[in-house]
Amino acid sequence: MLNAVALIERKRDGGALLREEITALIRAYVAGEAPDYQMSAWLMAATIRGLDFAETAALTDAMLRSGRMVEVQSMRPLVDKHSTGGVGDKTSLVAVPLLVSLGFSVPKLSGRGLGHTGGTLDKLESIPGLRTALSPHEFASIVGRYGMAIAAQSEEIVPADRMLYALRDVTGTVQSLPLIASSIMSKKLAVSSRLIVLDVKVGDGAFFRDLAQAEEFAALAIDIGKAFGRSTRAVLTKMDAPLGRAVGNALEVREAIACLRGEGPADLEEVAVALAAEALCAVRGDRWEEARGKAQEALRSGDALGRLRRWVTTQGGDPRFVDDPTLLPQAARQRDLAAPRGGYVARLSARALGDAARLLGAGRLRKEDAIDLGAGIEILRGVGERVREGEAVLRLFAGSDAQLDAAQALLEGAMDVSDMAAGAGSHIVRRMGEEQA
Repeated sequence: MLNAVALIERKRDGGALLREEITALIRAYVAGEAPDYQMSAWLMAATIRGLDFAETAALTDAMLRSGRMVEVQSMRPLVDKHSTGGVGDKTSLVAVPLLVSLGFSVPKLSGRGLGHTGGTLDKLESIPGLRTALSPHEFASIVGRYGMAIAAQSEEIVPADRMLYALRDVTGTVQSLPLIASSIMSKKLAVSSRLIVLDVKVGDGAFFRDLAQAEEFAALAIDIGKAFGRSTRAVLTKMDAPLGRAVGNALEVREAIACLRGEGPADLEEVAVALAAEALCAVRGDRWEEARGKAQEALRSGDALGRLRRWVTTQGGDPRFVDDPTLLPQAARQRDLAAPRGGYVARLSARALGDAARLLGAGRLRKEDAIDLGAGIEILRGVGERVREGEAVLRLFAGSDAQLDAAQALLEGAMDVSDMAAGAGSHIVRRMGEEQA
């Protein structure tokens, strides 16, 4: 019989757990034999004391085997894409259909908002009717026929990660590098993808605030992939300011559709193109600049937008919301925050904007919280752009004045204006994985 207290105490005291002990703990939690409070205690001990590679691989394997493996049959190379999470990160909604337009199939298991970052599933629920709860058979069938599917972990697909994901979000255990790596890689390994491409965010609004930590995580994820026989690459991208100009679920879907129409912000387009290019380099042997050119051309052709529309329809969503994104939900109240003086926007703290979006209703503060799909923040003047004193820089959307007040108070000091314009620069920091071309 499992002695969960003994495992908690050993990890609390800095000891290592055996593979079979981690497997037993995860099985007990999924079966309801180990309650939330015991798993919370173990997660906290693991966050503070850390997990070595053997423990991290064992945890990944235990979560992976808590459900069914998904075998996808496709004539196209199977590529999975995942982001470690960032503020305004709607890249999957652009990169996935872009990858399909380049000849790949993309079976993607996604998650919900975690901490101050948004989740792909929460964003997709802005589109009425769209289903992300798919059976393994349905998931594989949609990928095989249409080239892509985006679904949630379920009681059949990596249920342990779905349960732990929600628990970590409300117990202060989001930041653990091994827990993040095992969560991400269990979802990736549950599907028979040939290649896994990770978008590893680094900066103020990312889980990894410094480059060294982001590189450590990327190396760990790549090593886990190798241990399970999967090719894994990572693209490290900046997250000091929000990606794009929208933070919040429906707002981000609207911006992703604009990007697929060739009307989106340059930073979002750059990151989506880079991730697609990484797949071209890994699978087809393209040189980096050549691959980026192909991905850019495919994005501007409009084919990726058509792929998104067909996919939305396939998973039960109403395609009218792709054709006319103004139909997407919008919160009942809004408020503009103005520049304190004239000049150039020098800083917009991604972390502060992510936390403020949660207060506005775009994320969860408790496990059981409902999300206001129309809540969030629109960035009217981005970093490097000129602004006049009193001119609106941020527009907040929420369901109540109290939420607007709380978010506004949090955003005090989140914005800097300077006399000199700062260049935006590239959002691509580094590429990691097999020898880069």
